[in-house]
Amino acid sequence: MKTKFLKPEFVEFMPPSLEEGVIYVSMAYGTAIHSCCCGCGEKVVTPLSPTDWKLMFDGENVSLHPSIGNWSFPCQSHYWIKNGSIKWSGKFTKEEIDEVRKRDKYAKSQHYKVADMQENHRPNSNAQPEKIDQNLIITLFRKISRFFQ
Repeated sequence: MKTKFLKPEFVEFMPPSLEEGVIYVSMAYGTAIHSCCCGCGEKVVTPLSPTDWKLMFDGENVSLHPSIGNWSFPCQSHYWIKNGSIKWSGKFTKEEIDEVRKRDKYAKSQHYKVADMQENHRPNSNAQPEKIDQNLIITLFRKISRFFQ
């Protein structure tokens, strides 16, 4: 039976078995988990990070962005979680799934490339100030602005 609504339960550790209709959120581990809303019983793990999912909590219900695309499951279900309600999306073709995976991989590589650049360019106490790379600033600004959209 398809799930129509997910009630949030904030936990530190994920339970060994998942209750239908509940999304478990661990802020300590930056993860949300629920049973696939199509009813197949698969466990859906959504890491919360700048390059994965973003969780919004309005004090009562949660929303996740972007959509949940269970491309690796036999059901290949695709839906949005908005204010706890499940909004179904159409199935994707193999080409569309490949394109989404390619974009996700690129976004991660760019995010961690910037993080690595920042780590490798930390000044030491004897270093002279360097000219700031404007491309880095533009990239960071775009990533920050996307986070707040």
